[in-house]
Amino acid sequence: MWPVWSQTNQTSNRLCSCFLKMACQGLQKGETLATLKKECESLKKKLEEDRGKLNDVELHQVAEKVEVVGALSIKTRRVLKGHTNKVLCMDWCKDKRRLVSSSQDGKVIVWDGFTLNKEHGMSMPTTWVMACAYAPSGCAVACGGLDNKCSVIPLSLDSNENCAAKKKTVAMHTNYISGCTFTNSDMQLLSCSGDGTSALWDVESGQLLQSFHGHTSDILSLDLAPSETGNTFVTGGCDKKANVWDMRSGQNIQSFECHESDINCVKYYPSGDAFASASDDATCRFFDLRADREVAVFQKDSIVFGASTVDFSLSGRLLFAGYNDYTINVWDVLKGTRISMMFGHENRVSRVRLSPDGTALCSASWDNTLRVSRSFPHE
Repeated sequence: MWPVWSQTNQTSNRLCSCFLKMACQGLQKGETLATLKKECESLKKKLEEDRGKLNDVELHQVAEKVEVVGALSIKTRRVLKGHTNKVLCMDWCKDKRRLVSSSQDGKVIVWDGFTLNKEHGMSMPTTWVMACAYAPSGCAVACGGLDNKCSVIPLSLDSNENCAAKKKTVAMHTNYISGCTFTNSDMQLLSCSGDGTSALWDVESGQLLQSFHGHTSDILSLDLAPSETGNTFVTGGCDKKANVWDMRSGQNIQSFECHESDINCVKYYPSGDAFASASDDATCRFFDLRADREVAVFQKDSIVFGASTVDFSLSGRLLFAGYNDYTINVWDVLKGTRISMMFGHENRVSRVRLSPDGTALCSASWDNTLRVSRSFPHE
């Protein structure tokens, strides 16, 4: 549908080598920092021109004859109350029933999404617990925040047991933890931080396996490619960039700089061939990795508040985006149009996540609650 991005590799590689020379080597004879910066800008401009030549068609043009998504009936089925301050993050367990949330109140809570019971409530040594994630096995959760640490907490079947006492510090950054996720096993953990780096850790030993450097400011979000053999992940941050990384080499293999403000969230498309981003510039954008470019922008003149979080429906046809005006907008990914709005929260929506089976949407908010909604007829 779109041209492959490899045709721009030559220019991109030259640009990378130029940056590496500036960062790692002394100046060669006749070179100055100003001349290297000028060459970098020239190469970046040429790269954009080469990308533009390959830009043959927009996504909404390809989808003109695709059937329009019908009316959606999305209703809130559960409201989870228990946090006493802003809910900053949440994640589903793969059993499609339990979920974990973290809050500015310093608490991490494991919920039963069916009964609303709190299975575990754990106090962390810091407020602003900004990241949390369920392990693939469902037997542990990871969390981190302003203490610059990411900890893994084993879960017990006994709800009276003090799980927090068993927590183990796995990751250490030099600034706050903004995101974390397990890889495809409980044994490795990815983290990102306000120190501008992301890192891969061994859970058992706490050893740093790989570090990833490329952002020039705080990283606010990361997401792992949705494949059992996937070795890439994407990050977004305050430098307005979304970077794709190879976990094996530590290299930044693709970079996108289209937003005009901080990127608050990045999320892979279900196939792993694309990803979406949400930004304070009030837009969500869709990037195709094969075409090496942005292929859709989700925006309206009436939307003036920043987008804080995004997630796809199971089929990838719908994009759910949470905003700072307390709403969740539902976008048609192919046509680029807004097809529904969801209300109910009384403060910023900090996180939206689809359940693993795609039948429920959980949203976390600064109004101290989580809301579980169903259902999505077209799926």
